[in-house]
Amino acid sequence: MGEAAARGAERGAACRGQMSHHAGDAAEQAVARNYERRGYEVVQRRWRGAGGEIDLIARGPEGLVFIEVKQSRSFAEAAEHLGARQIARICASAEAFLASEPAGALTELRFDVALVDASGAVRIIENAFGQG
Repeated sequence: MGEAAARGAERGAACRGQMSHHAGDAAEQAVARNYERRGYEVVQRRWRGAGGEIDLIARGPEGLVFIEVKQSRSFAEAAEHLGARQIARICASAEAFLASEPAGALTELRFDVALVDASGAVRIIENAFGQG
């Protein structure tokens, strides 16, 4: 590959990365609005803990909800992007967040996964990790 072609490939990759970042932002905003319409207060966005990042943290009448947002062309493809290692990192970060809560580890909580398809439609899977 020539030097000009290599630079073009780098610019293309950067552009795709930027588009993906903006699509992720839009997906997180759509999910946050969905929770807010249902009476939740989004208290954190992109909270970083020991294990990594939690996309959204919301507070509702039943306690905290840690929300992982996955966006892709379809709900099925979005769901495929969540693996066991990432779930473990999210749980570790949630544990760190709970240290700042008055009830600590006794705080009522659940882990949701919010799937967003290419049209911007949102599908929420409550208690997706089977914990909390």
